[in-house]
Amino acid sequence: MSDPEPGRERGLMLPADLASAMLEHARAELPNEACGLVSGSIQTGDAVAFHPARNSERSALRYTVHPDDLLRIILEIEDAGRDLVGIFHSHTRSPAVPSATDLRESMYPEPFYVLASLADPDAPPERALRAWRIRDGQSTEVPVRIQKV
Repeated sequence: MSDPEPGRERGLMLPADLASAMLEHARAELPNEACGLVSGSIQTGDAVAFHPARNSERSALRYTVHPDDLLRIILEIEDAGRDLVGIFHSHTRSPAVPSATDLRESMYPEPFYVLASLADPDAPPERALRAWRIRDGQSTEVPVRIQKV
């Protein structure tokens, strides 16, 4: 019998260097929200690569992965034989919890939505990053495990 929600029990496993790269990208994009995609195995919830992208909104309150980046990254993920594991973006001043806009605009029920809070700009990945499943406008938090190397 297959798991109806891949990776749900285990949550999201992020290698430490990948988690750090996500936060570095988020900090570099201030004062705007940062965004990107995460690839790996949706079945296990293991992330293996972070793909930073441009926020075409150039906004501190909203993000849209730039269409050129989205196409390029999706093709890279497919060519590598990986899955889209996560959709990443940062919140510049608020907690790493999906906003009403995030809930309304989510379109992908399988990947994790990985949020970084920059409310405390020096917070380590273990405190700054959270992951969610968003389905039908409802969010459920899932564990984020950061794998130390």
